[in-house]
Amino acid sequence: MQVKNSMSVKVNGTIALIVRSLAHYLVDAVCASVLFGSGCGLSEILVYNTLAFSTQCMTGMIADRYRNHLGIISAGSCLLTAVAFFFPGANMTRAAVAGIGNSFFHTSAGAAVLMDSEGKAYPQGVFVAPGSIGLTVGTLFPHLGPVWCAATIPVAFLLLSLPVSEEAGAGSGRENAGSAVMLSLFAAVAVRAFGGSVVSFSWIKGAAGTLLITAAVFLGKTLGGFAADRGNVRRLSVFSITAAALLIAFGSGNAVLSFAGQFLINLTMPVTLWLMYLALPDEPGFAFGLAAAALWPGSLAGYLVSLSGMWLWLCVIICFSIGTVSILYSLKRIEQGGSCNE
Repeated sequence: MQVKNSMSVKVNGTIALIVRSLAHYLVDAVCASVLFGSGCGLSEILVYNTLAFSTQCMTGMIADRYRNHLGIISAGSCLLTAVAFFFPGANMTRAAVAGIGNSFFHTSAGAAVLMDSEGKAYPQGVFVAPGSIGLTVGTLFPHLGPVWCAATIPVAFLLLSLPVSEEAGAGSGRENAGSAVMLSLFAAVAVRAFGGSVVSFSWIKGAAGTLLITAAVFLGKTLGGFAADRGNVRRLSVFSITAAALLIAFGSGNAVLSFAGQFLINLTMPVTLWLMYLALPDEPGFAFGLAAAALWPGSLAGYLVSLSGMWLWLCVIICFSIGTVSILYSLKRIEQGGSCNE
């Protein structure tokens, strides 16, 4: 009977993860359709990204404060993005509403995934990965926005019905890590985003190239958590980031090398999110929001900086090296407060 109950819990947890991952895909697809289906300009995109990412620390704290209502928050924010698509106001207003809905969804659904993860890294990757697909297809095919908006309605009802683990922490008795660990992980995400964004892939000419690089991101994020759970996190981080730095710095003009580089660097995404949760086991929403918030300044700086040749190579290698050191430092400090995967 105990084995049967354990299997039932595992199956239910898998279903919940699939539903939240599907909702993530839809939310990002709808938001991209809002931005690129109605002629939004650079100012609207900046407002959207600022609200969608930089506010996630705050919406994450709200998710932690009302963790018994994560289903309501994630379902409501999922529907809010659909409302933004049909909002009668100006493009700026629609972008702002979509950004707020996106922020609340990520931290509420993300917190639920972390709380249900039982200390494993793979659920984070499985949940986050579909967002990259949704963002790409929403950008390339914004006219399909009404279809994705309609799909959010039944998915929102499913989100409402999902149970959320009562466990607040990633490990029994684990205390929150110090601010140095949190800043280190924040830096790891930010510099990785900067190093990845400063590079342009000259071979991407149309939708096919964009979909190909998105597939690399999706696969990397999805498989990174599984690799961390089954292997040595240190070796995984050092190998994947080092190889990615070389491939991205020197192979950005080649489709195969770029694909491999994007795949490898994204293997560490669920690792940093997993470590952030281990560092903040009692604040899953804030942990998720802090990791997500680091993406925006790093990505924005990367798009604003124009480098080429040796300076570009050095920038990518240095940024990724800083990310590696930050992850290794954080892992060591977290291990001192409790066991982690070796």
